[in-house]
Amino acid sequence: MSIQVSSELLDGMVLALLKREDMYGYIITNQIAESVSISVSTMYPVLRRLTTAGLLETYDKPFQGRNRRYYRITVAGRMKLVEILKDWEQYKISLDEILYPENEKHRAREGVK
Repeated sequence: MSIQVSSELLDGMVLALLKREDMYGYIITNQIAESVSISVSTMYPVLRRLTTAGLLETYDKPFQGRNRRYYRITVAGRMKLVEILKDWEQYKISLDEILYPENEKHRAREGVK
């Protein structure tokens, strides 16, 4: 996909994944890469930034003689996710009105704004 993902949307994707379950960085990157083009070199700075902002916390778990760093969403991260999802809904509606004008006609017939 060639459409660029904003940092806020990327933050929302990370927070949404971690709301489901704790994950380590490689898995987070792979899950997001299934939907958008992203590299490991992009993902780890995002995870550090979200951790520094208090939206994520980390803990280590041993795996095959090494430690894996897991990420967990915080209460502040859950609140930020709600905010991002509200913004995303408004953004999506605005884009759909331009990209799919025939849906606007349908919503008008149905009395939906």
